Amino acid sequence: MRAARSVAVQASVVGEEAAGGEAVATPPVGWAAPADLGAPATFVLLRHGETPLTPQKRFSGSGGSNPSLSDIGREQAVRVAAALAARGTVQAVVSSPLLRCQETARTVAARLGLDVHLEEGLRETDFGDWEGLTFAEVRERQPDELTAWLASPDVAPPGGESFAEVTARVEAARDKLLAAYAGRTVLLVTHVTPVKTLVRLALGAPPESLFRMELSAASLSAVAYYGDGNASVRLLNDTAHLR
Repeated sequence: MRAARSVAVQASVVGEEAAGGEAVATPPVGWAAPADLGAPATFVLLRHGETPLTPQKRFSGSGGSNPSLSDIGREQAVRVAAALAARGTVQAVVSSPLLRCQETARTVAARLGLDVHLEEGLRETDFGDWEGLTFAEVRERQPDELTAWLASPDVAPPGGESFAEVTARVEAARDKLLAAYAGRTVLLVTHVTPVKTLVRLALGAPPESLFRMELSAASLSAVAYYGDGNASVRLLNDTAHLR
């Protein structure tokens, strides 16, 4: 970390000299903070295990049937629980209130000897009229609405939530959890959109990046949050524990 800080500051000095000005170190935001920021808060992001809708690639959000895990999903939860127990770093477990996440979280928490705390802000997008449908079925039934949704994060599926709305509540949940678990490693058991949103925000990536990330059932991702307000994506879509 300190080596990286040194490289960044040196690069800033070189940039000043290349521009013909006096060599004055003007490190980018974050690098100017004290070297020792303390232990970051680390969110280990677990997408819930597979449900009967997962292999069919159907929209499954907050407003649908609230499916439970399939047999495969329950086995995935057992496998990820074993992997996290072996790592031994998780200090708390927080879950979306939807059933598939609670089932996954309870399996992991039981293996780790921890309780499960629920956070409403971690629930999946409400896909409104599209709940339970495949992408192809939505394209056939509501092509104009689908095109508009794909083009803008401010557009919601009919009767549902926009990605902009989801981002606002995920940001609020993130800030709440960062305050509650400063310096600790916390497992967040949640869904595709919240995980991708947390990663996108950590990277400072545009909203359209949500469509450019692959996130498998029961996969692990991780983001570390430092005291200077910066974040570092440590892991994305790790499924090694499922093999």
